[in-house]
Amino acid sequence: METLSEIPMDPDKVKKEDVDREILRVGIIAELDAVNLYEQMAASTENEEIKRVLLNIAREEKTHVGEFQTLLLKLDGEQKKELEEGRKEVEEMQG
Repeated sequence: METLSEIPMDPDKVKKEDVDREILRVGIIAELDAVNLYEQMAASTENEEIKRVLLNIAREEKTHVGEFQTLLLKLDGEQKKELEEGRKEVEEMQG
């Protein structure tokens, strides 16, 4: 199984005006790690009940990613703009 990410935030090195955005990004990283962990564990078990619960929890973590991302996009206009640019680039590549 994959190892979890290290928290890439040192509060002592983050400018006060950037703290909330960094907190949200760390939250997104943690939730994505949790999704990966639960999906890997689900793939590793043959017990269908455990698999079902793990996949349900993974779905809940994906909701948490969306919650953090929504807040981040409200605070970081550049992130919002670049996310939209990325979406457009993928759509252009796909035709």
